[in-house]
Amino acid sequence: MDTPARPSTIAALRGAGYPDRSVKDELRANLLERLRSGRPVFPGVVGFDHSVVPAVERAILAGHDLILLGERGQAKTRLVRALAELLDEEAPIVAGCEINDHPYRPICARCRALIAELGDAAPVEWVDRRARYAEKLATPDTSVGDLIGDVDPIRVAEGRYLSDELTIHYGLIPRTNRGIVAINELPDLPERIQVALFNILEERDVQIRGHRVRLPLDLLLVATANPDDYTHRGRIVSPLKDRFGTQVRTHYPVSLDEELLIMDQEARIPASDVPVRIPVFLREVIGALSQELRRSPHVDHRSGVSVRYSIGNLETLAAAAVRRAARLDEPEAVPRPVDLDAVLDASLGRLEFETIEEGRERAILERARRSAELEVFQRRLAGYDFAPLLERFDGGLVVETSELTAASTLLGGIGELPGLAKLLERLNVEADSSGAAASAVEFALEGLYLTRRLNKETGPTASVYGRRAEAG
Repeated sequence: MDTPARPSTIAALRGAGYPDRSVKDELRANLLERLRSGRPVFPGVVGFDHSVVPAVERAILAGHDLILLGERGQAKTRLVRALAELLDEEAPIVAGCEINDHPYRPICARCRALIAELGDAAPVEWVDRRARYAEKLATPDTSVGDLIGDVDPIRVAEGRYLSDELTIHYGLIPRTNRGIVAINELPDLPERIQVALFNILEERDVQIRGHRVRLPLDLLLVATANPDDYTHRGRIVSPLKDRFGTQVRTHYPVSLDEELLIMDQEARIPASDVPVRIPVFLREVIGALSQELRRSPHVDHRSGVSVRYSIGNLETLAAAAVRRAARLDEPEAVPRPVDLDAVLDASLGRLEFETIEEGRERAILERARRSAELEVFQRRLAGYDFAPLLERFDGGLVVETSELTAASTLLGGIGELPGLAKLLERLNVEADSSGAAASAVEFALEGLYLTRRLNKETGPTASVYGRRAEAG
């Protein structure tokens, strides 16, 4: 409906043909419209198209409350928030209602009395879809009053009787009537509080402080949780599990391409005086590092390696390049493989390792980094002819690099390099950037070291690449 023509009374609402449907019917209808039109159902959610998204769509079409299970950083909250986009842009409520009463079916005492007095002349107001979505992070100090409601002592002090329904101060869930309520980290909710959700999920009503009040709420309840074997802080009680119609298991990105899409979408590179150019092969190394750690037997898989780990590492990589550009007054900030040391330093505390690996955390990260670099090197530069470059090293060439080595210094130390244009092409690097060229050359040197064709000596402030000594 056009905003200027919105009905302002129940009579006008009926005359306009506004449908009497539940929030789950509303979500179902809007989902079907998106599916038929071919529009993305959950824009911005990457990597779930053939697994999680279909399961969520089936849950909505079935009219189920649902729970998303998955380790940290698996876009559970993002997916839940995207559900709100399936609500109508605006919805009518009885004007002034605390719990978004439907004008055709009021459930609170105040709105029932108002409509009994005014009938179809009762006023209607419209609420935005954002006001019909509520999110609560479960914490041990959450109370039944927070979620359901409690008697308001101020209203009692104003002269109302405790038995008066109007003394109730409604909690988060009733105030999101005719909307979506999301409870994040549900196992952290004390079990006695979880019990208070039983009626909401099954009988669709609430009871407050012994009041004989029945509020048949109209809502979709969505919860998120880490798997039981990870979150030792609590559990979801069995009767509550049974009341969720659908359980959906989330996962980390399956492919490197999906990891890169999420990194590029979510990373926040602050604006600076110098432009930041991150070579694609280094983004691939960052993504491959996360995937390598997820496969590592030394990392605690109950905790997982979040996609936020990849995002944070990409941001650190860019920051290291910006720092170098500022210190050396370079025209642009381009990360190089040497900056991966800063990435490991900054990210070490974000991982949880198996207890038997105590004291070896940095070595495990270094090994994963080398595996990620080698994987990208072999995929991008397989078959490339490094003979001319290796001959230069056989002739005594030595190349030193550090986090504060300028791109021009690095390239100048190598001199004219045959096949440089082909190297840049294979690494998808622009030929017009000396910073990107230096990054590509350094990556090639690192790859030659990892494939045992060059020697590398690492000191406290610099690394030196040179001819590999013959065995024996």
